[in-house]
Amino acid sequence: MISIVFPVYNEQDNIQALYARLVSTIEKIEGEDFEIVFVDDCSTDKTQEIILQLTKTDKRVQTIRFSRNFGSHSAVAAGVTLCRGDAAILLAADLQDPPEIIPHLMDHWRKGLKVVWGVREKRIGESLFSRALSRTFFFLMNRLTDLQLPPTGADVFLIDRTVIEALKNSPEKNVSIFMLIAWLGFPQIRIMYAKEERHAGSSKWSFSQRLKIFFDSLISFSYVPLRVMSLMGGFFALIGLLYGTVIFIRALKGIPILGWSSMMVVILLFSGFQMSMMGMLGEYLWRTYDESRSRPRYVIEKNTLLENTSRRNLKMTVADTDAGGSSE
Repeated sequence: MISIVFPVYNEQDNIQALYARLVSTIEKIEGEDFEIVFVDDCSTDKTQEIILQLTKTDKRVQTIRFSRNFGSHSAVAAGVTLCRGDAAILLAADLQDPPEIIPHLMDHWRKGLKVVWGVREKRIGESLFSRALSRTFFFLMNRLTDLQLPPTGADVFLIDRTVIEALKNSPEKNVSIFMLIAWLGFPQIRIMYAKEERHAGSSKWSFSQRLKIFFDSLISFSYVPLRVMSLMGGFFALIGLLYGTVIFIRALKGIPILGWSSMMVVILLFSGFQMSMMGMLGEYLWRTYDESRSRPRYVIEKNTLLENTSRRNLKMTVADTDAGGSSE
């Protein structure tokens, strides 16, 4: 069975169109059963209502709903770790990631690859600012971490059950799920696709959310900021020593020590640098503290995957009891 996971948040205008295209695609694939998992990040519109209607008409459709908004990456983590398939495919619910890519992902998986990335070749309808931010993010991640990600980014992936089980043993909260999958290793391949324009609505990613995922990714997979702090500290100490030597020599020669303005510039420069470094240390410290509290990455309000499994187990138990009673 293949699980197809969709993280959703206020996508009421996209669900029906997405479902129609998805069903049209998977019904052409022979020899595989499918599970469609919508992970609702506590939508405030009719998204959950529409999904629940689909669960009543199509047994393949399942839903997980969070008790509050925990973020897109938490929704992805919940979907891929709680799904029941032999492999999981992640797609966007706004139809930017075309469901027609599913057969191509599965072709490579059947060849034995554990991770298949869908890499953005084109980004239709995306603003220049969004594309620039995305390219800058992946450029910095490839330079500042030991991971190598596609320069244009990857929003689609297929992962094997082996990778899913490995993800379950990596319960970090403040981390990019995409970079975590790349860090796990396993045989991987990239296929290109065109990222389409949103079917309806607008992106829910704000600049502050993009900034958070940048720091989460950098701090989780790189020690470079800490190394820069050490190097810059040594550099400024050396500059201070040289400057102090110059002042001492000038004082011996009887040259008056002047420079109120230059002293203020130096003080402001050094204090600004120190505050920036303290802020970076605070980012590391906060994430360490957050992990030590062992709070869950997300809290689930409704999970039809679990409910259906419980009902199935209950029916099996009742059937076994009836069979045992009749044999007596």
